[in-house]
Amino acid sequence: MKLNRLIAAAAVFAAIVSCSEAPSSAPAAEVAASGVCIANDNIRVTIGQDGSLVELVNLNTGQNYASGALLWRLYYDSKAEKEIEICGDVQSPAVTAEGNVITISYDSLKVRDYAVDMAMTLKVILEDDKVRFASELSNNEAHTVIRELHYPLVHGAVLPADHKLYTAEAGGRLYAEPQKVLSKLESSPYKKPEQFFRQKNVKYGAKVFMNCFALLGENQGLYFGSHDPSFQDTWHGLRAYKGNNGKFDCLEFGFFKYPHCFSGETWSCDANVVAPYSGTWHVASRIYRTWVNTWWDHRESPQWLREMKSWHRVIFKHQYGEYLFKYPDLYGRVDQAGQSVGCNTVFLFGWWAEGMDHGNPDYSPDESQGGDAGLKEAIARYQANGNNLILYYNGKLIDRESRFYLSGMGSKVCRHDNTGSEILERYKFTGKGTWLGEYDQRTFAVATMMDPQWNEVLFALQDRAYGLGAKSVFFDQLGYIESESTNWDTSREFPIPDIHGILKRSQCLKLLRDRYADIDPDFALGAEGTVDALAQYCDYTHGYPANDGPERFVNFFRYTFPEIIFTDRGQRDDENVAYHVNYTLLDGQRNDIEIYRCRNIIDDTPVYQAYLAEANKIKEEYKDCLLLGRYNDVFGFTCSDNEIDARSFLSEDGKKMVIVAANQFCPQARTAKINVPGYRFAGSMTLGNAKVKAGGSKVTLGQYDLAALLYVTD
Repeated sequence: MKLNRLIAAAAVFAAIVSCSEAPSSAPAAEVAASGVCIANDNIRVTIGQDGSLVELVNLNTGQNYASGALLWRLYYDSKAEKEIEICGDVQSPAVTAEGNVITISYDSLKVRDYAVDMAMTLKVILEDDKVRFASELSNNEAHTVIRELHYPLVHGAVLPADHKLYTAEAGGRLYAEPQKVLSKLESSPYKKPEQFFRQKNVKYGAKVFMNCFALLGENQGLYFGSHDPSFQDTWHGLRAYKGNNGKFDCLEFGFFKYPHCFSGETWSCDANVVAPYSGTWHVASRIYRTWVNTWWDHRESPQWLREMKSWHRVIFKHQYGEYLFKYPDLYGRVDQAGQSVGCNTVFLFGWWAEGMDHGNPDYSPDESQGGDAGLKEAIARYQANGNNLILYYNGKLIDRESRFYLSGMGSKVCRHDNTGSEILERYKFTGKGTWLGEYDQRTFAVATMMDPQWNEVLFALQDRAYGLGAKSVFFDQLGYIESESTNWDTSREFPIPDIHGILKRSQCLKLLRDRYADIDPDFALGAEGTVDALAQYCDYTHGYPANDGPERFVNFFRYTFPEIIFTDRGQRDDENVAYHVNYTLLDGQRNDIEIYRCRNIIDDTPVYQAYLAEANKIKEEYKDCLLLGRYNDVFGFTCSDNEIDARSFLSEDGKKMVIVAANQFCPQARTAKINVPGYRFAGSMTLGNAKVKAGGSKVTLGQYDLAALLYVTD
């Protein structure tokens, strides 16, 4: 594979010059013997006659991100071999242009030393602020299936020194050195051909919040979005290839899709867009949100949930049968501990007879505690004090020792792999000995989300939670998709996986949400994980997984989706308390109180207890902004010190603004000027040793100190 195409770039120089001189008020196409380019006021794209990407230019800054390298590759299977690679840099396409569209056509494709009867048409479509890359495949090669298409690819990407890599993993991560992070080994090279390239594994929906990524500079950047309303499996192509110097410094960015196109079939996709933009990263966020608005179907969450500051996540009975708490503790010690930190919500695990991660989906009444009647009474007594209870279920796991599975239903509704075998997951908790962790385990089959019989199971669980008096039903593992437990169809010449797991899971969540929308709109629906297409049908999500360290960058997601209520998942016990709790204030998250993996409650962690109590006082005092208002990131104010993290929150009526500022990383105290045009200072609250100058014009923050400053309009 050729790593760069400098010769091709030189060959189309005349075409580039010609195009750059064309009027830019409207899309224009210029064709030369060596290539084609199209341009508008913002972007110029040049495709070589060999189908290479020669130019991807931000005309407002002059930055060309392309290097004249390959634009695509695909993989197909035959009966004898899997993942046969076809690369774009060894083909002979026809390249034409009309208006704002470049068409790249391949009547057949070359692989190794022969041709295969596969045709492909690629379109490069210039829109106002982005470039759309469309594709159509036709497979006429007998006994083959086209598995994978990598398109578009910005191979050998030319990046300015200030560009950082943003991914939507775990709410968002920002990598200061893209080459360094992409060149790292993610797994043993024994299993992957990492002598050729290194790859960062990022798959939309698999704990990846959004179907986009970006290269972010201070005043410009390059946005990649798969604007795909079918929500099919999409891999964010983040690779570093070995360059001529032997180092993995040839960066490649793009999207991988999975056609599974059999002989005699066609497949098409026009979802993938790339946008060289000018401005801060907020421009990229708005591009994605503009597309999201074409399908977004989120309702406003119930008021009690919007006002929720934290929840207490507690296991009452564990997997191996130990009672950690009993029902009366709900309105006794558990409630008291929650009240001590301003928390009025319990997220109840392990409330059924079998115990946590055991027996699903039977969830047998615990007759030793009075069965469902006993639980209902405990919930009523807890909620009588103005509290709220969230009832837990797992939304996909079927215990192979449950009555449901042993009846034969489990095998009927569960997923199967490429051999037709049941897909299994195993969970095991340990006690104080070694037996459980070393030898024992619970084994679960994985349900198919849109199987009508499984839907009926979930409906019954939802109804039971409502009947018990809970304020919300929560389904574990339904807010994201798994990387490796896709359901397979084995009825065809080649087995094919279901690539629409996100879509089907979203359909399932929509059914659950809509069932109670009219009956009781205050009865909330929650799920584990936060993926935009799934979160639209949830009133809240349990964020997953923890996101720590200097790469943490939740800002992009929060700015794009300010209406989503989601919890943190980083704070446990008494370690690094201020660091994690501060971020829940900075990012507008709710606190997930999870003590010793839900085995205890917050009165057993005095450091966390004391700090969270003060943090929740801030949330309560300024709830119009921090809980009920809008996350507004860095807009509406200025902060003179970039070492300080500062965010703004705006009330619904726009009359109040709260600035949350914290020193999360610098060991030395920092002093910063705060300016909020159009607002006057009205008060402040602090954590740690933070100091706010009279009038709110300055804050002084030592490491892990935090200040919340209230500003109001006259």
